[in-house]
Amino acid sequence: MNWEELSDYCNNCNRCALSQTRQHVVLGKGDLNAPILFVGEGPGAKEDEMGIPFVGQAGKLLDLALESIGFEANEYYVANVVKCRPPQNRVPLQEEIEACMPYLREQFKLLRPKIVVCLGSVASTALLGAECKVSVVRGTWTQRKGTYFTATYHPAALLRDDSKKLVMWQDLKAVKRKLEEIYGISGK
Repeated sequence: MNWEELSDYCNNCNRCALSQTRQHVVLGKGDLNAPILFVGEGPGAKEDEMGIPFVGQAGKLLDLALESIGFEANEYYVANVVKCRPPQNRVPLQEEIEACMPYLREQFKLLRPKIVVCLGSVASTALLGAECKVSVVRGTWTQRKGTYFTATYHPAALLRDDSKKLVMWQDLKAVKRKLEEIYGISGK
């Protein structure tokens, strides 16, 4: 499958009830050759309206954090576990997550990232396992078949709790160090 085919599959998806209330499928954004894949929970209202992930307040906060640490736009791609907005931005149901996981797996196959950063507990449990709560696994690394996985708080959590900002910033600094460790001083 290529990106165009994946986009067509997602845009025509009706595997769960979220397809009935969406404005747009929100597949992802960023460099298709990026070594880092950031995975969030699901689109919010602004993302559903625009069809692009992380364009609301939480996305602006993530962009600011990545820029302040020195990430380049070609170093990352951003996606979500579910591709359609859950009503009232509720947490995606398990059946919605399961319905969308094949799409995230295809994104992973196409991107072949060296690093995956789970943003928040939904992404952490979906990608790392039910026992992997973000508050417990954040800042640690798991390697699977040549890809390093870690987790940190979702930027939306920082909007509700300022005390998590420094922690997330430290976690993202560790991601930058891991990238440099893998590729050398200047990244990819």
